[in-house]
Amino acid sequence: MKHFSFTYILVIGLFSFSCIKNKSEENKQEAKIENQNGKAKVAQTKTTTKNADKVTILIQPFQNFPVTSATAIEKELKKIYSGAVQINAPIDFPVNTMNRAKTRYRADSLIDYLSKTTKPGFLTIGLTEKDISTTKGKIADWGIFGLGYCPGRSCIASTFRLKGNNKFEKLFKVAIHELGHTQGLDHCPVKTCLMRDAEGKDHLNEEKEFCAKCKSVLVKAGWELK
Repeated sequence: MKHFSFTYILVIGLFSFSCIKNKSEENKQEAKIENQNGKAKVAQTKTTTKNADKVTILIQPFQNFPVTSATAIEKELKKIYSGAVQINAPIDFPVNTMNRAKTRYRADSLIDYLSKTTKPGFLTIGLTEKDISTTKGKIADWGIFGLGYCPGRSCIASTFRLKGNNKFEKLFKVAIHELGHTQGLDHCPVKTCLMRDAEGKDHLNEEKEFCAKCKSVLVKAGWELK
């Protein structure tokens, strides 16, 4: 998507993982969004991202997101990422980031905001309990779990559509999936990989870790994975 995509999106009757290809002067790429009715892809320009230096991952809670949940995400990230991870103070939702119906926040607008405030050497993962959406083909307001630029500096994950007793575990998987996209990872065909394509279903409980191929990309980007 611009490459929009820990992007799984779950809704009762609506499921989606999203990833957006980042557009720049050097690299203009189209967007891709997956949904429960299948997935739509447009031609993309492949990129190679080399970033050997470790970056600091910033956890950015939006208003009313529980501090305990943000702390738990930080703890899980530190188990697999050797760089610095820190939690920012909660922030209000930026003005004009809701959809026209005022029922959901636009994930692309939130990512644009986070990207503008993320300095070089940092990655930002926004966290919210509110419903978020993006545009998928002719669907102007498609509800999603999360979204991220691929590659990029920021992404976002929401608990709103996550179901089950292991809701926090699923949130972490959505978040790490989206962070993977910021590092240039596309969706993966390996069923147990954290970068697995949703294909319209909730596979989160089946996902265990990054596969060998995805790990190699992250290691080259400076990640130390266990």
